[in-house]
Amino acid sequence: MEFFAYRDGNISNFIDNRTIDFRHDFKHTLQMHSSMVRRLSLERELEGHIGCVNTIAWNSKGTLLISGSDDTQINIWRHSDRKLLNSIETGHSSNIFCTKFVPETSDEIVVSGAGDAEVRVFNISCLSGGRAEEIQETAMTPYAHFQCHTRRVKKLAVEVGNPNVIWSASEDGTLRQHDLREGCSCPPAGSSNQECRSVLLDLRGAAKRSLAEPPKHLLQLKSCDINVTRPHLLLVGGSDAFARLYDRRMLPPMSSCRRKTSPPPCVNYFCPMHLSERGNSGLHLTHVTFSPNGEEILMSYSGEHVYLMDLNQDGRNARQYTCGDVVKHWSFSPALNGVELSPLVAVASERISSAKSYATVQSDKSRKLMEIAKICLEDEEQYCIGIEDREQYCYGIEACNEVLDGGCAIDSLMKHDCLCTRAALLLKRKWKNDAHMAVRDLNEARKINSSSFKELVYMSEALSQVSKYKEALDFAHAAQGLDSSNAEVAKMVESIRNELSAAEKNKKLNDVGSKSDPRAGGIISLSDILYRTEANSDASRDGPRSEREESDEEIELDFETSMSGDEGRDAEPNVLHGSLNLRVPKQTDSAREAGGSNRFCGSPSSSCQDDETIYQPEAVIDMKQRYAGHCNVGTDIKQASFLGQNGDYIASGSDDGRWFIWEKKTGRFIKMLLGDEAVVNCIQCHPFESVVATSGIDNTIKIWTPSASVPSMITGGSADSVSVGVEKAQVLMAMESNQQSLCQTREDILPRELFDRFRRHGFTEGTLHPFECAQS
Repeated sequence: MEFFAYRDGNISNFIDNRTIDFRHDFKHTLQMHSSMVRRLSLERELEGHIGCVNTIAWNSKGTLLISGSDDTQINIWRHSDRKLLNSIETGHSSNIFCTKFVPETSDEIVVSGAGDAEVRVFNISCLSGGRAEEIQETAMTPYAHFQCHTRRVKKLAVEVGNPNVIWSASEDGTLRQHDLREGCSCPPAGSSNQECRSVLLDLRGAAKRSLAEPPKHLLQLKSCDINVTRPHLLLVGGSDAFARLYDRRMLPPMSSCRRKTSPPPCVNYFCPMHLSERGNSGLHLTHVTFSPNGEEILMSYSGEHVYLMDLNQDGRNARQYTCGDVVKHWSFSPALNGVELSPLVAVASERISSAKSYATVQSDKSRKLMEIAKICLEDEEQYCIGIEDREQYCYGIEACNEVLDGGCAIDSLMKHDCLCTRAALLLKRKWKNDAHMAVRDLNEARKINSSSFKELVYMSEALSQVSKYKEALDFAHAAQGLDSSNAEVAKMVESIRNELSAAEKNKKLNDVGSKSDPRAGGIISLSDILYRTEANSDASRDGPRSEREESDEEIELDFETSMSGDEGRDAEPNVLHGSLNLRVPKQTDSAREAGGSNRFCGSPSSSCQDDETIYQPEAVIDMKQRYAGHCNVGTDIKQASFLGQNGDYIASGSDDGRWFIWEKKTGRFIKMLLGDEAVVNCIQCHPFESVVATSGIDNTIKIWTPSASVPSMITGGSADSVSVGVEKAQVLMAMESNQQSLCQTREDILPRELFDRFRRHGFTEGTLHPFECAQS
C-alpha cells in the first residue's frame, strides 16, 4: 500500500531525466504514472440521462464520449468542455447495454445494442451539436437495423480501421457479424423467413460446468473484444468460467441460427486453475478485454475476482494446464520435477550456492521488503484478530508481491522464503480464494525444495481451508514423518481426520436424501433447475407445445425481493412480492441418452462423440495475477479495464459504489474512489490523457482527473500521517465488506434470475425495469 515506494518512481525525477534516459513511450508512461493515479479525483458529473448509464466509450481521438442508458437514449459528449452535443432517441424498447463509434467514419456512425435483442446503427452526420441547454431529444430512424438475435445484446465490438463491419454478442449464445455495406435489415425475430446468415460463432452448446465436462450447455455471451494489434483474434466470455480465444481466419462460413451446430475450434481457453473444476452454474464472466498491446487479457468474474493472463500466441505458455495438472496441483508427491532432497541437504546446498548471491545480487529493497513481510506474519495477536491484523497481512502480502513480481533481483533461496511467507499470510488473511493462492505459492516453493517441513504444514492447512481433507491429510502425514515429536502437527492430523470423517458422513446423508426424494435436489438448489431449463430451452422450443406440456413439471413458489428503480413507488416501494408457477421440462430417459450422445466439442481433436468415447478436455491457460478488494455480484455488465496506453494499471467497478485501481504487474492496491450511490459498472480510460470516465446505477457519468492537491489512497484523502492511518483503515474495512459480499451463493441472488426468465417468456419489459443496473 503506502509503506514502500512505487515502481515507476518519482514523477519529477522521471520528467527531469527524460532527455537523458530517452524513452519512446514517455507519453504513454506519463499518462498513468502512479503520481497521476494517486491524485485522481472527481472533476465533473455529466448530466443528461434519466436512467442507469450502462455503457460508455471514447472515440479513437478522445474528443468525444458516447453513452447508453436504461432510458434507451444515446448521448454524445464533447471532451474539451464536457458538454452534451447530441441526445438520440434510439427507438429501442429496452435497456441499452452497449454503444460504440464505428471507426474510420469521422465519428458520424454510431451503433447500439440493447435488451430488446436488437442492434441499431445511426448516421448522426445530420445532427449539429449546440450548447448543452439547447439540446433536445432527437428521434432517429436507424439506417441499419439488425433483429436476428433472440435475446439481450450485451456487447459490441468494432475493428480499428474497418468502418464496414460490427460484431454483437448476445445471451442467445451467438456472436454475429454485421456488414454495413449490405444495406438491409434483418427480418423480425421468429419470422418464417428468418435466414439471416450472420452467425460467426454458434456457442449454444459450448458452455462447460468444469474443465473435465464436455461442452453441452448454452453459453450466454456477456462480453467480447477484438485484438487491436491482431484484429483476426476474437475473445469472448459468458455464462461459464472459461474465456475463449478464436481466430476469425479459421472459423467456418457464417450461417443462420435455424439449426444448432457444434462449437467451432478455439485457439485457447482461459481460466484460473482453481475455478476450472467447480460445478457451480452461477460462476460466469461479466467482462473480457485485451491489453492495449494485445499480449494479455483481463477477465472479470461474477462473484469472483479479476484475473490477468498471457495470450500465449507462440504456444509455449508455462501457465498452460490440463486435467492431470489440476489433480497434481492438490496431490502430495514426495518429489517434484523428479528430484527429492531432504530438508537439511536442500537448505545446506541452497545456502552454500547462494552465499555470495545474498551479498552481491540481493538489493537492499528486496531485503527490506522481506523483513516487512516477516514482521507482518510474526507480530500478530494470538487471541483477537481485528482490522489491524488484516491490515498487516495485506501489507505483508503486497511486500511479497513486490519481491516476486516487482522486478527485484532475488535468488532461489529468497524466492522460496518469499513464496512460503506469502502463503502463510494468505492463510491468515482468509479472503475469498486466498487459500487457493497459497496452494499455488506452496507448489512453486516445493519445486525449489520439495521436502521442507514448513511447506508441508502450510499446504495441509491450505487444503483444509478449501475442504480437500484427503489431500490435506497426506501432507499432514508427510510433515509428521519429518518431525514425529511435534505436538502441533499431531493435533493437526487428528483435526483433519475428524473433518474428513464428518465430510464423508454428510456426503452419505446427502446421497441417501437425494435417492429417497428425487425432487429434493431441485428444491434445495433452484438455480440448478433454472440452469437445466436454460440448457434445454432451445431444444424444447422447437417441439410442439402439446408435447412440451406433457413432459413438464410444475413447481409453485413464492418470492419476495427488494428492487431498486422507479417501478416500485407504492406502499412498499422497495419490496416486490409475488408467486409463480415455474414449469420445468422433465428429462426423460430417451432425452438423457440423446443428450449424452450429442455432445458439442471445442477443438478438432474432440469432435462430437458417442457415449463410448471418453471426452478429452482441452488445455487451458492459467492466471498470472489476481486483483482483489472489490465486489462483483449484483450486475452482469461490470467491467475491468486497463488504464493508460501501456496498461500498467487495472481498474474495476464494485457493488459498493466504489471503483478500485491496482498495479498490473504486482497486484498492489493503489487507490479507491467513490463513484456512485450504489454500483459502479463501467470504467473507460481516455485514449491519451490522464482522464477516466465511470458510470453505473446513477444517471450521471463521472469524469476523473489527477486534480487532487496531494496523492492519496482514497478520494479526497490527504498526505498527513493521521489521515493516512484513517485512509488505510477505511480501505481495509471496505475490502473486508466486499469479501463478505463475494461469498454469497447463487441462491442469494436467485430472484434476479427468476425475473430475467420472466422477460424471456413474454412479460412486458417495462413491468420489471430495470434489471441489469439493479442490485439483487
